[in-house]
Amino acid sequence: MRDQTASIGLPFMKMHGLGNDFVVIDQRSGDAVVTSDLARALGDRHRGVGFDQLAVLTDAEDADIALTFYNADGSTAAACGNATRCIADREMRLQERGELTLKTERGLLQARRSENGMTAVNMGHPFLDWKDIPLAEAMDTLELPIDGTPTATGMGNPHCSFFVDDADAVDLEARGAAMEHHPLFPERTNVQFASLVGPDHLRMRVWERGVGVTLASGSSSCAVAVAAARRGLTGRNVTLDLDGGRIFIDWAEDGVRMTGPTAHVFTGTLTPEFLEAI
Repeated sequence: MRDQTASIGLPFMKMHGLGNDFVVIDQRSGDAVVTSDLARALGDRHRGVGFDQLAVLTDAEDADIALTFYNADGSTAAACGNATRCIADREMRLQERGELTLKTERGLLQARRSENGMTAVNMGHPFLDWKDIPLAEAMDTLELPIDGTPTATGMGNPHCSFFVDDADAVDLEARGAAMEHHPLFPERTNVQFASLVGPDHLRMRVWERGVGVTLASGSSSCAVAVAAARRGLTGRNVTLDLDGGRIFIDWAEDGVRMTGPTAHVFTGTLTPEFLEAI
């Protein structure tokens, strides 16, 4: 990494939402240049810091803040719901505000502080048409022609949701890895397995595109809630139990609202030696 941060180090924050963890780099007050190579090096849980996504903060003329997301393999992602909530929570605390507008490749997202102390983000309207998700060819997105008839949903990134009797019995690593690269998804896909455990209550497990098994995923939670409502399994206001904890999704008239806890774990500095080696 050949910018001036290589000689002075690079500050970062570590955050998580339900165990879905992130490294956050604030470019608004420095000259850091974040690349896919840096994202891959940082995402290594043995030789770097480790994360599910890297979020980069920049200024925006039409929003309070702009966010760019990288997966652990260095690829980019248009949306990352839990990271958006974590960053929004911190910014609202710093600015002593109850609402915030964040700009992502997904579009302008509205965040607010909930009465229960959690943070909510409206992730926008879901994409339900095959070409917007996108899929490789025209088809009904409610039941894909794949064993298990999953549902495809776009939340700024593609999702493939399977509804099964017991999500905990699924071999997530094997099935998730295979489905991520299914030819129906030209941009690869996030994969979820969900089972109904009560009225408007789902158990869900996640394989994230470019990452692997994760404890939670905000956009995946939105996609599964939308898919479950479309299939008549639940209403539009759903509670989901993930490996990392519980999140609440409301598919409202103005978009899919996601509410859950956030955590800022620590702040650190990447050393010049680490940066020089990238």
